[in-house]
Amino acid sequence: MNGLQAYQRVNTQTSITDADPHKLIQLLYNGAIERINMAKSRIQAKDYSGKAQLINKAIEIIGGLRSFLDFEQGGDLAARLEALYDYMERSLLEASAKNDVQKLDEVLGLLRSVKEGWDGIREEAVGGQQQAV
Repeated sequence: MNGLQAYQRVNTQTSITDADPHKLIQLLYNGAIERINMAKSRIQAKDYSGKAQLINKAIEIIGGLRSFLDFEQGGDLAARLEALYDYMERSLLEASAKNDVQKLDEVLGLLRSVKEGWDGIREEAVGGQQQAV
C-alpha cells in the first residue's frame, strides 16, 4: 500500500469514527458515487474485473443505505427509498453485465439527487431527533 492509500484509509476510518448517524449516511452516498465513477473509468480502460469489483462495492453500499431505513418513522418515504435502492441495485447489475456507462450515469444521477436531499436536512437531523432515512 502506498503512502496516499494509507493516508486515505486512515482519513476514512477517522471520518467514520467521528461521524454522527447523519454523516455516516452522507459518507455512504459519497462512497457509492465514488465507486460508480471509478467503475466508469475501469470500463473505459477495459478493466472489466476492476469494474465488477467497484460495482459490487457500490451495490453493497446501497444495501447499507437500505439497512438504515426506518419504516416506522419514515413511513411512505422509507418505502419509496427502499424501492429506489432496489432499482439502483438492479440497474448496477445490468450496467455491469453490459458495460453500460449510460446506466451507471443514471444511477449516479439518482444517488446525487437523494444525497442532495439528505444533505439539505442536516440541520434538522442533527439538531433534532435523528431522521429515519
